[in-house]
Amino acid sequence: MTAFDEYRDLLFSVAYRILGTVADAEDVVQDTWVKWSAADRTGVAEPKAYLARITTGLAIDRLRQRQARRESYLGPWLPEPVVTTEDTADDVSIALLLVLENLTPLERAVFVLHEAFGFTHAEIAEAVDRSPDTVRQAAHRAREYVSARRPTQRKGISRPTRARHREVTERFLAAAVGGDLNTLLDLLAPGVTLWTDGGGKVRQAMRPVVGAERVAAWFAGVGTRPYEGVDPADMTAEVLDLNGTAGVVFRGAGRVVATLTLDLDENGRIAGLHNVANPDKLRAVANRPSPD
Repeated sequence: MTAFDEYRDLLFSVAYRILGTVADAEDVVQDTWVKWSAADRTGVAEPKAYLARITTGLAIDRLRQRQARRESYLGPWLPEPVVTTEDTADDVSIALLLVLENLTPLERAVFVLHEAFGFTHAEIAEAVDRSPDTVRQAAHRAREYVSARRPTQRKGISRPTRARHREVTERFLAAAVGGDLNTLLDLLAPGVTLWTDGGGKVRQAMRPVVGAERVAAWFAGVGTRPYEGVDPADMTAEVLDLNGTAGVVFRGAGRVVATLTLDLDENGRIAGLHNVANPDKLRAVANRPSPD
């Protein structure tokens, strides 16, 4: 096995967490291989660090280019969901990746390398071609920002267990399918927000839906009408691990039509829902790759 093959999964994991899309991450890994193949590696003592530096630089460049194009995206933009295993850390959750979207490319890369993969500030400084002081400052800003918006990321704050997350997901799905408003309202936090990403290609809400009553009414009504030509009676829903936590994959007419992931607060109530229906973002779930 070559050094590149040995670290390929790691490189994909880094790129996916920085970019939030499978196709972009795969392109970055491919470009990393091209650069690695063309490089003079006789003086490379640490292939892992060398490859991570290439991948991180390419991912930052692609992230900057993508941010410049984001203004033309129709409706809310959500990261691309991926099927994961039960031992995947929650640093790949849709909710966290969505928060990271608001960091600068440098802050996001620093956060990912340090928090998700344990790179030291000195190693990150080499990977992003910045001074260690600049990296420490970026890491501090990123942690403060994430902690303010994701309380369960703070040390000492209890997080809902995987079993609790699956239980809530299954109860929510059953209530939504059955139109059970009382159960939906019981599961939702008062200030819950629903994001739906159709990318302008399928019917979805063009703005976030906020508030327990509005979100409950939305889901209670979804199961009563056809969606993209698929009747509710012909649609199936499967609960499995998406981005490190229990999520739902909806299928109909021989294809994946949408995914749904729930973000629980420290009390175990649903604080956010992320519904991805853009067909371009469902290929990874249909093919079931993992970012581990």
